Amino acid sequence: MEEKLAAFERLLIIMDELREQCPWDQKQTNESLRHLTIEETYELADAILDGDLQEIKKETGDLMLHMVFYAKIGSERKAEDGGWDIADSLNSICDKLVNRHPHIYGDVVANDEETVKANWEQLKLKEGNKSVLEGVPQSLPSLVKAYRIQDKVRGVGFDWEHEGQVWDKVEEEIQEFKDEVALNSDRAADEFGDVLFALINYARFKGINPDEALERTNRRFKARFQHMEAAVAVDGKVLSDMNLVEMDEYWEAAKKAMNQ
Repeated sequence: MEEKLAAFERLLIIMDELREQCPWDQKQTNESLRHLTIEETYELADAILDGDLQEIKKETGDLMLHMVFYAKIGSERKAEDGGWDIADSLNSICDKLVNRHPHIYGDVVANDEETVKANWEQLKLKEGNKSVLEGVPQSLPSLVKAYRIQDKVRGVGFDWEHEGQVWDKVEEEIQEFKDEVALNSDRAADEFGDVLFALINYARFKGINPDEALERTNRRFKARFQHMEAAVAVDGKVLSDMNLVEMDEYWEAAKKAMNQ
């Protein structure tokens, strides 16, 4: 533990020094750091999907730096003006974890994950949240947001009883989408959104993270297409001059070669 605390203290000291001495670090604000933090978060997400433990370590450190940077900026304001420091932030999350885990730090019984999640959402409402959906960030990517919304409402019991009902809903929404497309209706986009929402719901029931599943598909497609491009170039052809039948032969060859 002492080694870990020493490492964290080292980061805090370096942050103080950079804020005092480095022209770039001196100029940064919460707003200027925001897009960089988002970028670092996606880099961590990539490392996780790649299963690269060393890269996860690196990106975790990068994000830790950002958290310390926000805390440093917060500490530069007086408390009466909303200022805070890293200790305030850490104590806040520690208090939250203790309060929301009464099955660990209190006398509540929770022997499974679903009970824990349900208790968590109920406690948030008791703390003053007006909706279980308040904690879903508006800026989340839509696919991730849909998954989080469904997971949140499940915590208070608003959910289907079994996956068969969810699949029936998927088929219902697909048919409604087809109907609107046939009518060339302006509602086709809304119905398409309903199809996606229902599919995400079904994925949740099957224990599939839809965002991760789609990203894996994106990566497979990219790898196959680039393999196809390379094969076409080796054969002295130009992809844009080929028809779909010719392209499909290379596509199938790429799938076979990559065993995907």
